[in-house]
Formats: sequence, structure tokens, C-alpha cells
Amino acid sequence: MRCQLLLLLGLLASSPAWAKKVDLDYQVRLLPASGQAEVRLTLAEGSAVRSLDFDLGKAGAYSGFQADGQWQEQGQRGVWHPAAGKTSLSYRVKLDQQQRSGAYTSRITTHWALFQGDQLVPPARLDQQDGTELVARLSVDLPEGWKSIETAWPRIGKDKFRIDNVSRLFDRPTGWMLAGDLGSRRARLGETDVTVAAPVGQGMRRMDSLTLLTFVWPHLQAVFPRNPPKLLLIGARDGMWRGAMAAHGSLYLHSGRPMVSESGSSPLLRELVQLFAQIRVGKQSDWLGESLTDYYANELLRRAGGVSDDRYQVWLARLQKQGAKVTNLKAERASPAQVARGVLLLQALDKEIRIHTQSKRSLDDVARALMRLPSVSTAEFVQISENVLGRRSEVLQSKVLD
Repeated sequence: MRCQLLLLLGLLASSPAWAKKVDLDYQVRLLPASGQAEVRLTLAEGSAVRSLDFDLGKAGAYSGFQADGQWQEQGQRGVWHPAAGKTSLSYRVKLDQQQRSGAYTSRITTHWALFQGDQLVPPARLDQQDGTELVARLSVDLPEGWKSIETAWPRIGKDKFRIDNVSRLFDRPTGWMLAGDLGSRRARLGETDVTVAAPVGQGMRRMDSLTLLTFVWPHLQAVFPRNPPKLLLIGARDGMWRGAMAAHGSLYLHSGRPMVSESGSSPLLRELVQLFAQIRVGKQSDWLGESLTDYYANELLRRAGGVSDDRYQVWLARLQKQGAKVTNLKAERASPAQVARGVLLLQALDKEIRIHTQSKRSLDDVARALMRLPSVSTAEFVQISENVLGRRSEVLQSKVLD
């Protein structure tokens, strides 16, 4: 009995509730004139952390490191051994980033900045003292005349946010961020506070985006039952990359892109599905993740009444033409033709499941099982699908999966 009591006390002492909480503050100052941001990491008690080993990525992204304690930089890595007591590490990060085409994937101008929080603090391996929990916060110092900043993190004060990612030991600001003279529209969808924001004068159709999200939201949650506390959709036009991309709790959409294209596809819904599904695939199974995303981006729009049955059939016919010559789906990176062929396979699988289960089950059940796995292969997808079907699948005997 004494041993059991000691063991229980030991477990309680090691739990997060009993952990010593140490403040980790990220202070960011945006610098439009240089296309950079100045970042300072401050630990309230440096002895709580043995080291932070940063992946600095390509040369030139980070510069001007100054540290209390020891800082060692070699190649693409930098290691900080904090000093005892209140201690800081500061540096500058380049926010302006361009593709080879010259379009910006992140940018800071004289009036606004659009970037990912991942850029501010590089990924790092944290070595901390046992029984310690870092409590991370982000505060942003805006240039004169800039009115606000939007992030996907909970706001705890003016231009200040709480950073808490339960899936990571080292909490750092991630996801899309937007600062400047902004226009925004807000709504509460389900249990999620949704914000659509863009710099004033950048042509973002904020109400159109919010209306589309409102229509699709119940159908999205029925398939992928997640309830994020916040969702941020941002966009801009001048010089920005003409695409769409999901990140932590947030989406980027170029403000010149349509909500739904002439082909019937929606860049916004495609990224929204990726954000909610979070299905990670193994080697040679890229087709599965991409095809599921395309399938549900169009299927959810159809379920919400945004696409008529005849237009949906036109979309399927286009996929049949595009994927007609595909003989195998497996690849490290699926081609558009393979993705199209994969969507058709999923559509046929959904029909097969509904027929043999009297519409009690569908591809939705397969998708919900996949989203709970850390990673899934094509073989595992087949096994899960046949478990849902309750028998061997004729659709999944296709030679394109060999």
C-alpha cells in the first residue's frame, strides 16, 4: 500500500498540473523599411531550459543574433544555451519571400504585412528541465499608423496572443498572420470564431468568403468533426502569390481568386478540407490525400446546395477525361491526372459502401477513421474501407492500386 501511494504521488508530481510554469515571451517588432521583423525571445527563468536547437533553414533568413548565455551557429543550425535568471535571445528575420516567378508568398509593405508565424521563430528541439512547462505568449509592436494584427491564436490583450499547441513541446507562433490597416468580417460558426480579413483596398471579398463558409460549415463538421476555437482567413492582392494555402488554424487566399472557379472547384474549400481533415499519407500514397481533398471540396459544395446535380456530373466527366490514361496511382507526388483518377475511385467507393450498407455508412466513415491516424498508407486505406463496407470491395480491386 505504501509503495502504491508513493507511486501515485510520483505520477502526480510529474503531471502538467504540478509542473513549474515558466513564462516564454515572444516580442515582435515589424520593420517595413527593411522588409524584416525583429524578434526577441525572453525566458523568465533561463535555468529551466538547457538548450534550444534551432533549424535556421536557408542562409539569410535569420541574422543579427544576440543572446544572454551562449549562442552557437553552424551551417543551418543555431543552438542557444540560456543564461540563468531572466534571459533573452534576439535576431532579425526576413519577411519578404518570393517564388521564382517573382510573386510574394509573404510580404511586408509600408501599409501591411502578410506572413506565417512559422517564419518568426524557426522550429527547434527543446531540452528543458524535468517538471517544467513553458507558458508562451506573443506580442507585436506595430509600425506607426498600423491599426491591428490578426492571428489564429487566442487574443489576450491589445496585439497580444497566447500560444499553446498541445501537440508540441516547444510552443511557437505558427499559422498565417496579417497586420496593418485591415478590414475584417467576423462570425461564429458552430463553436468556432471565424474572421475574414484583408488590408483595405486589396479587393478581398470578405462577405462572399464568409457566406460560403457559413453554407458549407455544417456539412464540413459532419464529415470532419473538429471544433477549432478560431479560424482566420486572410488575403491580399498586390504582388502576392495567386494561390491558396492552409496553415495552423488559418487560410490564405489571393484576393483575386474566385470563391468557385468556372470548372466548379473552390480553392478556398480545398484548403479548408485540408485544414480540417489533416490526413497524413505514407510513401507512394500521395494520391490518397490529394484525391480525398479534391473529392470533399466538391462534394461538400454539392451537399450545401452550391452545385446542381448536372454540374456535378459535368465535373465527374471532366475527371474521367483527365484521368483516362492513368494505370497506377502510387507515386511520391501525385500528378493532376492521378488525382483525378483517385477522385473517381473514391466516388465509386462511396457509392459501393452506400449500396451494400443500405446508406447506413459511406466514404465519410472511412474519412473519419483516416483523420484519427498519425499516417495512412494505401494498403491501410483499403483495409479500413473494407471494414466499413463489411466485405471485400470490388472497387478497390482496381489495378490502379497495384
